[in-house]
Amino acid sequence: MLWPALRLLSQGELTPDQLQRLLSVLQLDEVPRTEGPGAANSIAHCSFTDSTGTRLVLDLARTTASGWVLALFFDGEPPAADTIDRHRVLLRGAVERFGLTLIEVTPAATADEVHVVSSPPNMPEPAPVRSWDLPYEELDQLWAHVGLRQNDPQEVKEVKLREVMRTPAWSAAPPLLRRQAEAFLRAT
Repeated sequence: MLWPALRLLSQGELTPDQLQRLLSVLQLDEVPRTEGPGAANSIAHCSFTDSTGTRLVLDLARTTASGWVLALFFDGEPPAADTIDRHRVLLRGAVERFGLTLIEVTPAATADEVHVVSSPPNMPEPAPVRSWDLPYEELDQLWAHVGLRQNDPQEVKEVKLREVMRTPAWSAAPPLLRRQAEAFLRAT
């Protein structure tokens, strides 16, 4: 079974020639991946083994006419952090080289890899929420809810936390959680 180790979402138009060059740069075979999550959208992939013997699959999938997913999957033990970092550089470089817009990287390593949904201009203020329906009383408990681990980069946590704090429910969050969040942001 394949598991995602790294996933980049991007947006932009590629001509057929640009698509062929992207496949060449990433050394992908124009054969869809048939296993693992998102295989139905795959258009090209390649399989290889890293220095530890872990089977890796580099994949390109299309989500919409102009939506792209570049992903690194693994089978067995997760790849080493430096393997993920090398592929992050490779895939981000490809996104930039071919004029695509980076939407999100999972797992995020920097703030610019976090997708933040912005509210449309002239949107009315939402009504305040009177209750906090989440079981989180402290900041350390909230990280998993927003898809983060304790050891994720500080700047990524900051972006995700600010996003939670912009929600109407934040006004009803437990006082300890709000104080810890404010202290965390002051420390960054």
